[in-house]
Amino acid sequence: MIISASRRTDIPALYAQWFVNRLKEGYFLVPNPRNSTRIGRVDVSPDNVDCIVFWTKNPLPILDKLDEIKELGYSFYFHFTFNPYQETIENNLPTKKELYESFITLSNKIGSNFLIWRYDPIFIDEKHSIEWHIKNFEYMCSKLHRYTKRCMISFIDPYKNIKKNYREMTIDEIKILMESFSKIAKKYEISLYTCAEEIDLTDYNILKGACIDKDIVENLLQCGINAKKDVNQRKECNCLEAVDIGAYDTCLNGCSYCYAISSNKLLQKNINNHDVNAPMLTGYPRGDEIITNRTKESYKDKQLKLF
Repeated sequence: MIISASRRTDIPALYAQWFVNRLKEGYFLVPNPRNSTRIGRVDVSPDNVDCIVFWTKNPLPILDKLDEIKELGYSFYFHFTFNPYQETIENNLPTKKELYESFITLSNKIGSNFLIWRYDPIFIDEKHSIEWHIKNFEYMCSKLHRYTKRCMISFIDPYKNIKKNYREMTIDEIKILMESFSKIAKKYEISLYTCAEEIDLTDYNILKGACIDKDIVENLLQCGINAKKDVNQRKECNCLEAVDIGAYDTCLNGCSYCYAISSNKLLQKNINNHDVNAPMLTGYPRGDEIITNRTKESYKDKQLKLF
């Protein structure tokens, strides 16, 4: 079983101690995002958890807990979303200087093969032109290329709750931008991949990627795995199947393009209910829910060792 922590919220930045506490307790309770009366129980013995995939914009709060997580018997790798946007777009993050330093620290701790840089979502407006992105991407590559091998990119999706502030990029805009990104990435020996995008950019040496990637997981574990594509994700997503233990409407990063916050009222309610010792990210069950087992077995192919 692969644990996603998490596409729904920033666990490393905001809930690191809760996450470690749950690993020690040996299970998570995860409410169904579409039906709060249904809760999944996920047992997380190191015997059945192959690896954890962390997603964050700020790894600082979890850095001092990574050794403990390893000692508990878990393997992991990171997606670190690091954009050049200013505070009006991403308004609750550390300074850029602190983020560069934490990127380097994390890479030195886990290895550049297991730290994926995410430059996403990409959007175009009056302040953030194609030229602006090219300039900033080049600068960031120059700073980060020694500490990562791969960059995942995606383009803004105008979800209902953000549509009034952002528009979709045109195909021409994407191609112009990606032609330059491709040249810059090649210069700095960073491989570019798209995340859940329909557009074909292979002409620019940009492949369709997977955030929960079979090659990365097998490299991390040094053995083969028998995991299928996650059918619960969007059609364009190539990720392996995983169990996400996060919850929507719990992230305090304050990004204006966020799809995971439906209302500030619900966000505040969930924050108030959070308890670092609770089995759910949003606190304790009421008692009338139906709890079902969502634990999956290990995907490891013990016959296939990688060297």
